This record gives sequence, structure tokens and C-alpha cells, in this order.
Amino acid sequence: MAWIGLGSNLGNSWGLCSQAIERLKGHPQLHLVTQSPFYRTQPVGPVRGQRWFLNGVVAVETRLGSQALLRLLGRIEASLGRDRRREIRWGPRRMDLDLLFHGDRVVSTPKLILPHPRLHKRRFVLQPLADVVPTWVHPIFGKTIDTLLQEVDDKSLVTQWPDGRGLF
Repeated sequence: MAWIGLGSNLGNSWGLCSQAIERLKGHPQLHLVTQSPFYRTQPVGPVRGQRWFLNGVVAVETRLGSQALLRLLGRIEASLGRDRRREIRWGPRRMDLDLLFHGDRVVSTPKLILPHPRLHKRRFVLQPLADVVPTWVHPIFGKTIDTLLQEVDDKSLVTQWPDGRGLF
């Protein structure tokens, strides 16, 4: 199992997230197991004045290795208009696909860190993750996703959005 975070705050965020999910579902080496509700989330980080994000999480079964899955996510992002070379770090983006967990693997390479190194600090990741896998235990911290959500210091606003079409 792998858990993937989705986020967008440029363009038609609902349409982009929907397209990303369809591309994940359509990949022959992935099987979409579940997805969280989407959330309207306040931007966090140093870049001010950007639109709120649409965020969610999907769970997939795959036999792909972590590096291959990361490359696939990058190709999907690029196909939906993401150009990392022109972005400001933590700034606005059309599509962001983050590999949050890949089973209980712990990986640290220059291109990939698993579990995602900041997921335990981000309410916009923890809330949808808690919707799909609340009792999953973080392999480094030994705490469930629910516990991490209860303990997170991030006070940014995260509001469930039942129909993202009306959001942007």
C-alpha cells in the first residue's frame, strides 16, 4: 500500500485533482483502494498571498518500488502542467502529488525520504490521511495518524469540502 497526498491551488483545482486520480486509477500497476474527502486548506509556509489549496489523500496498492512510484507521480504532475523549475518552493502549484507512505518503508535518499519528512507537521495532510487510515502507525514515530493529528502544532484552517467544483 502507498498513500499519496494531492494538492492544487492554481487553475481548476477540482478538475486537476480529479484528473490526477483518474490517471492513478488508469495506471496498470496501481489499484486505487480508497480516497479521502477533499479539503479546502489554508496555505502554510513562507509564501504569502496565495490561494487556498484543495487537498486530499488516496491509497493505492502497487508492486512498483518507491523510486518508480515517485517518478510516476512526477510524470503525472508534469502532464497536468506542473513545472518544478519555474516554481517557488512552497508556493502556488497546479498539482502536487506527494508520496506520504509506501507501506512501512523508511527511505532516505537525495530524491526520496519516506515517510514524507513533514507530514506529521501538516494538518492539511494529516486530516485527509486520518479519514482513510486513522490507525496506521508512523514507522518512525510509533504513533497513529489520529494521534499525530491530535498532537500537531499546525493551526491552519482545514475544512472538508463536499464538492470541490464550487470551490474555485
